[in-house]
Amino acid sequence: GLAHAPEQARTLGADALQIFSKNQQQWSAAPLDPAEVEGFRAAMRREKMRSAAVHTSYLINLGSPQPTLQERSRAAFQEEIQRAETLGIPLLILHPGAHTGSGEAAGLAAIASGVRHALEADADGRVRILLEIAAGAGSTLGSTFEQLAHLLDSIDAPERTGVCLDTCHLFAAGYDFRTDHTYREMVAKLDTTVGTRRVFAFHLNDAQEELGSHRDRHANIGNGNLGLPGFRRLVNDRRFAKVPGFLETPLRGDKSDPYAAYREDLASLRSLVSRRAARGS
Repeated sequence: GLAHAPEQARTLGADALQIFSKNQQQWSAAPLDPAEVEGFRAAMRREKMRSAAVHTSYLINLGSPQPTLQERSRAAFQEEIQRAETLGIPLLILHPGAHTGSGEAAGLAAIASGVRHALEADADGRVRILLEIAAGAGSTLGSTFEQLAHLLDSIDAPERTGVCLDTCHLFAAGYDFRTDHTYREMVAKLDTTVGTRRVFAFHLNDAQEELGSHRDRHANIGNGNLGLPGFRRLVNDRRFAKVPGFLETPLRGDKSDPYAAYREDLASLRSLVSRRAARGS
């Protein structure tokens, strides 16, 4: 259950965790149990977790032109915000959505409207909505820094919004950051569009597919086409020193130790951190 998630994360060596607050493949969800909520909050304090995020349901598509799906997505998104508020989790990560034929402009407008509507309904809330960069398959939106910047500008709620950069999605969308030159180039483009200060989370995943493939297939750290060089530059960039990173890499352990790969991936990432970056100097 949720109450055990912080302890489990800590046993893996993590000091931040991402959860689903409900089944990510279903629209409906039972209300959060007050005892489980208190257990989760107590465990977060006890385990001294630095940060946490809720990932929204995969069914939500605020960019849909279909009125029924649009309405259902908005209602589900508002519920996700309330569940994150109840759990005391500061970050809510959202896949922006897909226009499914209505066109980029209409889709972006629908997404921005949906997020604005949800934030207006949660005017006194504290949860920050993070738009996750997409890999760019099909009609999905949010796969470029320009689209993310446009959404943030349209939503116009800087104190309640930001972005989550998934390293696999970045690579699949065509952003190469495996060399000093390409990393500097990517971050410079990020800073002139979204702004580096608007990055509030990372999904740290290697990529099974090639650069610009637009295919979202995660690999374990160092075992994909990104490799360790791309991650080395990122984890040593002091601009992102306080930004939490969450693993979404494949599980490779057996039943006796199903999360062994997470420990290995965390160890790989930490081995890349320079002493200077670790000191924050």
